Amino acid sequence: MTKAVILVLDSFGIGSAPDAERFGDLGANTMASVASAFAKAKGRQLALPNLAKLGLVRAAKAASEQAILVEDASQVRGAYGYAAELSSGKDTPSGHWEIAGVPVLFDWGYFHQKTDSFPAELLDKLCAETGVPGILGNCHASGTDILQKLGDEHIKTGKPICYTSADSVFQVAAHEEYFGLQKLLDFCQVARRLLDEYNIGRVIARPFLGDSPDNYARTGNRRDYSVLPPAPTVLDKLTQAGGEVISIGKIADIYAHQGISKGVKATGLAALVDTTLQQMALVGANSLVFTNLVDFDQNYGHRRDPIGYGEALEYFDSRLPELIDALDDDTWLLLTADHGCDPTWPGTEHTREFIPVLCYRRGIAEVDLGMRHSFADIGQTLTDLFSLEAMSYGDSFFAQLTK
Repeated sequence: MTKAVILVLDSFGIGSAPDAERFGDLGANTMASVASAFAKAKGRQLALPNLAKLGLVRAAKAASEQAILVEDASQVRGAYGYAAELSSGKDTPSGHWEIAGVPVLFDWGYFHQKTDSFPAELLDKLCAETGVPGILGNCHASGTDILQKLGDEHIKTGKPICYTSADSVFQVAAHEEYFGLQKLLDFCQVARRLLDEYNIGRVIARPFLGDSPDNYARTGNRRDYSVLPPAPTVLDKLTQAGGEVISIGKIADIYAHQGISKGVKATGLAALVDTTLQQMALVGANSLVFTNLVDFDQNYGHRRDPIGYGEALEYFDSRLPELIDALDDDTWLLLTADHGCDPTWPGTEHTREFIPVLCYRRGIAEVDLGMRHSFADIGQTLTDLFSLEAMSYGDSFFAQLTK
């Protein structure tokens, strides 16, 4: 009768990983930086009492020597630890695939040039196959800034806005009404095929609405086109064994829809939590509800908004009792992240950090899981939880949960 619910607090790192210096991220700490900025702006500490009861503060203090500025719980109920990333990058697919037991041990392709980022040969093929009159952007950019700069020209010319970042990604912004949502998705599918030879991890469709730079805003119709994970994930193993995997948010896109029984879309933190609760009430035995809470990364981490990040954390914390109350005796709740995105760090990119690993089930005692050497420990633990064939990577902590 086993069931599990995983919520990925996208970008919620809790301290520099052992190899952070190699990524230029030594000293980055999403949780500590958010808490510090929040305390200065609000005149009070960040209040996360329900996350603290699951062991978040203890995990964060163990992962970093930085001051956390979040009050710890007097009594913890649950298992807590922190995990370093084995994968070669600090991007979304690598983090999620490693959580599911498949670390990325190869190097992605990247577009390193800050301007004229994409090869002319690629753009010529893309324009020829899709019929667009050209593209705008062709640079590293913030997804919100580039709309303000190029949104008007995009509407006037019909040229999609193409941009990238330090991640292995090709992003395409286009207006849902003037360009058309389906046309954007078709364009991105062609781009996905052409980018395979460049070993680019994701193509992201970024539709937006509005009629001026003052109100251009991305919509909830984002779509990620990812390459397949390099090996079967624990999601594949569970579905092949007759279990069910319910994806909420962008999870299905991240795994290229492999190992997913049903995908449910939701936009915004409140809707993502609501949808998770709805699906928890519907699923049966041998099921996994898997949710990505993208707002932390997309709206606050990349936009370097630590106060908004803190407010979103407090909101999620306020909803956590609902999630816990919805658990039955056979359901495990796991909270984690896929990388960091310190909103006070230079630039707008992800940061190489430890992630929290928080597990709860009714009746569980306090368990210190310590430092985990790979996110894949989560996937390996799921194989024990669902009695599946073991993954090639990761050390299960299932025995510690069930003492």
